[in-house]
Formats: sequence, C-alpha cells, structure tokens
Amino acid sequence: MKIKIQVLVTALLLCSGMAMSQPPRGPLVISPQVQADKTVTFRYLAPLAKEVKLSAQFEKVPLAMSKDAQGVWSVTVGPIKPDIYPYSFQVDGVTVMDPANVAFFPNERFKASLVDVPGDSPLIHAMRDVPHGATSYEYYPSLEGTTGSVVVYTPPGYDQNPTKKYPVFYLISGTTDTEETYFKVGRTNLILDNLIAEGKAKAMIIVMPYGNIAARVAEQKGGSKPADPMVRDGDDAVKRAKDFETDLLTKVIPYVEKNYRTLNNRENRAIGGFSRGGGQTLRAAFGNMDKFAWVCSYSSYLSPTEMDRNFSQIGTKADLTNKQLKLLWVGVGDEDFLYKGTLEFIDYLKAKNIQYKSRITGGGHTWMNAKQYLAETAQLLFQ
Repeated sequence: MKIKIQVLVTALLLCSGMAMSQPPRGPLVISPQVQADKTVTFRYLAPLAKEVKLSAQFEKVPLAMSKDAQGVWSVTVGPIKPDIYPYSFQVDGVTVMDPANVAFFPNERFKASLVDVPGDSPLIHAMRDVPHGATSYEYYPSLEGTTGSVVVYTPPGYDQNPTKKYPVFYLISGTTDTEETYFKVGRTNLILDNLIAEGKAKAMIIVMPYGNIAARVAEQKGGSKPADPMVRDGDDAVKRAKDFETDLLTKVIPYVEKNYRTLNNRENRAIGGFSRGGGQTLRAAFGNMDKFAWVCSYSSYLSPTEMDRNFSQIGTKADLTNKQLKLLWVGVGDEDFLYKGTLEFIDYLKAKNIQYKSRITGGGHTWMNAKQYLAETAQLLFQ
C-alpha cells in the first residue's frame, strides 16, 4: 500500500509540475468573426503590447486596434466584399499571423492569415454540396538529387473508374509562393468541383508544383535561400525559369504520367500560372510547343525583347503558332504593378497576329484576381 501511495504522490507531483510549466492561456479569443452583414471583427491577445494594427488586403493602410481590460485588441471593419483575403497583425511594429485562426497563406517570405467572407449565394470557390475530388501531396525525385513536392487534384469519380484517363493542367504559383498556395489560397479543388458539377468545366487533373527550384536545392543541401532576381527578364530570372522548365519537363510530368491516369499528348496538357508562375508558364510553353496546347498567363508577361530574343518563332511563324495553340489566355488587373508590361505583351501578340484571349479586371496583383482567372480559364480548357 505504501508503494502505491508513493507512486500516486509522485504522479501528482509530476502532473502539478507540468501544469505549472504551461504558460497562462488567457481569455478565449475568436478571430476573425464574420457577421451576417459582411462586417468582420478581428481580435489579438497582447496585454503588454503598446500598439496593434490590422493589415489586410481589403484596406489601403493598417488600421489601429483598441485594447480591452483583458488585453484583447480588436477592430471591426466592413462591410467587406465577399472573397478570401490575406491579413496579419502589426504588434509594436512586428508583423504576425493571427494565432486564433488555422487558415494561413503558405509563402516563403511572409506568413499571413486568411479570412473568408461568404457571399449571399455561394461563390465559385465556396464549399458546396456537390461531388468532391481529392487533393494529394506527392514527392518526386527532382534536380540535383533533391526531392520535389507537388499538390495534385484529381476530379470527382477518379477512383471509381480505374480505366478512365484525364487531361492535365499544370498550375504554378507566384514568387515566394509554395506548391500549397493554389490549393489553400486559390481553392483550386473547390473551384473545379463546383465548375465540374455545373457542367462548365471538363473533369481534369491539376498538378501544382513548387516554382523555386533554387530555394529547394539550397534548403536540402544546407545552403541559404538565394534572393529573388532583381530584374524579371534578367539573366538570373531566365536561368531560374529554365531550371523550373527542366524540372517540369524531365521530372514532374514523367512522375505524374507514371503515377496517374493521364492523357499523354499536347492536346491534353495545359499550363498556367500567376505572377512568376505566369512567366514560367510562357517560357515553358513557348519553348516546348510540342508539349502544351493550352496556355494561361495570370498577371504576368514576357517582354517584346525577350520574345524576339528567345521565342522569335512564336511571332515569325504566327500561322503555325495559331495552329498549335488551342488557347493563349492573358489576364491582369488594371491596378496591378505588372499591368503596363502585360499590355505591352498583348500589343506584341496583336502586332504578330497571334490569336489570344485577354481579360482586364479591376484590382491589383492579388489572389482574388488569381482565383477569378483560374475560374474563367478552367471553363475553356480541353473543350
């Protein structure tokens, strides 16, 4: 009996010590809280902070938050136009994510949280009562002996019909984004689920690769992540795009076509991307017209100088280009910092008599636009 009592006492002391070592939890914080009128309340627990501000993509400048007696800072904004927005807090000048929110923006450089303001009727990226596809994380042997990663969407019914094969859309995120961004921020899976259910898009596989090969090689080989190229069409940027192209053509596509039921010809391969991913898209497509027949550039472009230097055949053989490309789609927002360059690219296509579709929207270089462009172009692919 004495031994049992000693064991019990020891256990209680250990539990007590563990409990005492835990930091105080403070009050329960709910953030963000989206109201029916589309206003949103954001909260952040920081009793010792001197100043907390909300930084959000729906506001032009950070908004000051006020602190209550429990040390919870809050601000209510809106009504906000329904969409998904990144946001963060500035706590005494330091940018932090919202610890009360599990939804975050995958990115190499900044870490933002996400707030989803629903529409009165479900938006195209909303979860609906429709058949859903599956999203998987895959790892493949990549360049320089590294291991690459992709996120793969397979459409509803993929597992039910083991003989059916599908076209593939290779979809690339922007600078500092990861392979998860088009999934977690772009909501690729839900957009396609909804479009397929409505009969507006073909059932397709979507492969979302990581675009920064140099960063991955450095990380896995113990080096430092290189800084981003200073010039969008400079030698360093072009070389990195070429490395991505090599990885895509010699590693990613063979892996996908070996492990998924794919239609393996150019007519059933599409490529698209946002920002840097759009530049990678155009370079990979124009340099490999035997691989892709559907090309989508979101908020990106190639300069006339680079086109004439590296892809002159696109313009000098416009009839062949138009025959090969089933779709060349270019979209950009009129407040995007790449707006002017994208218009110059469109003018180049016009001057060379290259057939294309374009979409100029409002707004800037945002994932709100990126989702819209994906939803529009997905309805055109493989039709």
